[in-house]
Amino acid sequence: MKDINWKAEILDFLKTLLISFIIIFVITKFIARPVRVNQNSMYPTVIDQSVGVTNIFSVEVLHDINRFDIVVVKTDDGKNLIKRVVGLPNETLSFKNDVLYINELPIEQPFFDQKYVDEEKEKFGLFTNDIQEITLGPDEIFCLGDNRPYSKDSREYGPFKESQVMGKGIFILYPFNRFGSVD
Repeated sequence: MKDINWKAEILDFLKTLLISFIIIFVITKFIARPVRVNQNSMYPTVIDQSVGVTNIFSVEVLHDINRFDIVVVKTDDGKNLIKRVVGLPNETLSFKNDVLYINELPIEQPFFDQKYVDEEKEKFGLFTNDIQEITLGPDEIFCLGDNRPYSKDSREYGPFKESQVMGKGIFILYPFNRFGSVD
């Protein structure tokens, strides 16, 4: 039987543990952060109780936020919200009769499940309540949930600062039948 060098084993274990913590720290600080959806405001794009990761790198390093990106934003009261970017810095935005206007030009929103939108219009009359014209500042974005009648978003919180964006996009890990990247 071989003699076990307990000190070497403990040091080896501690070294492995430290390396693991450093790797996890680097990944969650600079690459991807875990997210859990606790709302229906992005239904049917992202469903309640979904678990996934969001891309930190493209926001923190590349500062790459585009119209219709799904983002995770941190509110002033510390909540993390998953929303879709509809207005970008220095743009003038409004909604009239479910039509998005950017700088007075109508913009198509191709990501909607039209059947779902039509069902919600039957209930509420409009899918997106009219939004008076708002001009965004040089570091502001306007975000809405895909499930507009049920979403608390920039209509309630106001425009978000780009610095409030915690991640871009979501890669769903659970539920397994929705596994993959969400647009």
